[in-house]
Amino acid sequence: MEKLFLIIELMIKKLILLLLSFFDFFHQRKIIRFLSKNNLTKIDILFDVGAHKGESINLFLNNMNVKKIISFEPSPINYLLLKDFKKHYFKKFDKTEILIENIGLGNENKEINFKQLEESSSSTMKEINEKSTYFKRKFKLLNSFDKKKKYKVLKVEITTLDDYMNLNNIDKISFLKIDTEGFEYEVLKGLKKKIQLVDLIMFEHHYDNMIIKDYTFRDINNLLIVNNFFQIYKTKMPFRKTFEYIYVKKS
Repeated sequence: MEKLFLIIELMIKKLILLLLSFFDFFHQRKIIRFLSKNNLTKIDILFDVGAHKGESINLFLNNMNVKKIISFEPSPINYLLLKDFKKHYFKKFDKTEILIENIGLGNENKEINFKQLEESSSSTMKEINEKSTYFKRKFKLLNSFDKKKKYKVLKVEITTLDDYMNLNNIDKISFLKIDTEGFEYEVLKGLKKKIQLVDLIMFEHHYDNMIIKDYTFRDINNLLIVNNFFQIYKTKMPFRKTFEYIYVKKS
């Protein structure tokens, strides 16, 4: 009987993930349509901050004309998956140079705790509010097998975009995508000196209380406005209290 329950739990988990993927696909298509309509799909160099398991890379390669992608993923677990994905899948896109960096980005150079959930799309460098309704619901639905093991705490290295660009002689970012589960503001604060070399910024912002943040959307908005950026797009992600925003630099 216990084995049967485990099988049912596994089936439910797979069904939930399948449904989320289904709705996320149409959400992503909506963003691509907007970018295409506004002639924003021809990219010289794209920074993919928070590569996860390659979902964004896959989206960009299949829908945009990108010369070079630099992806940042601090999780050693996800990094190995990305390397394997690049070896067996990304190679067919031979016109795009792809570099995958096993490092995180923030507002300083240091070692930091990275919380990797078993359902790793919510892994973060921020503290997790385990009492939040959203966390409890997500954990119950997607981490049902091991009730005691909510997430792993890993030590990872982070640097700043300013320092990375200096070290690698990068003088332009055409498209900066940031999906770091509550760490977006820190990533942007690490772009003090080089932000004027960025043309477009796309990022997520979470309005739920699962991730403990010490900033609000207003802080991000003010930082971008002060640096001559303005918002051109906003969309809510399916079944989440999360929005995606696109800002561009004023010409």
